Amino acid sequence: MTAINFVLNGEDREVDDLDPNTPLLWVLRDRLDMVGTKFGCGRGLCGACTVHFNGNAMRSCLLPISAVAGQEITTIEGLAETDDSGNEQLHPLQNAWIASDTPQCGYCQAGQIMTAAALLKANPNPSDADIDNAMAGNLCRCGTYKRIRQAIHTAAENSASGGTGE
Repeated sequence: MTAINFVLNGEDREVDDLDPNTPLLWVLRDRLDMVGTKFGCGRGLCGACTVHFNGNAMRSCLLPISAVAGQEITTIEGLAETDDSGNEQLHPLQNAWIASDTPQCGYCQAGQIMTAAALLKANPNPSDADIDNAMAGNLCRCGTYKRIRQAIHTAAENSASGGTGE
């Protein structure tokens, strides 16, 4: 068992004494205290564990820690950015989620936001069909799909206009 180095939310990290097949999800939650990434199904079917792997949405429950060596991982905790004054600026999606009161129970929302962020990076002005297609693999037991779609549209509009959605 060797040490694995990677970048997590912009910071160099090292984990050691792990089976290389340990899912990234468990390393994030149990070793690095990044508990915003949720365990849902453990089979990559629900999206609750979605993180960004080199900028792409990826299910962390399926990603072995050995695959992230030398790579960049972003979790929901790292989605916000810090401005020149050192103040945290929420991602436009996070602002839109808050403004529209999108979540009900909230359990799936980190995965929803991470998937939506990858969508908006690739397609800054998605249609309803684009959103539905990109978000199809993310399950919401509370059924807030219409609010999720609207929050994504709001974030896209606010990003295009330079607004924050607050």
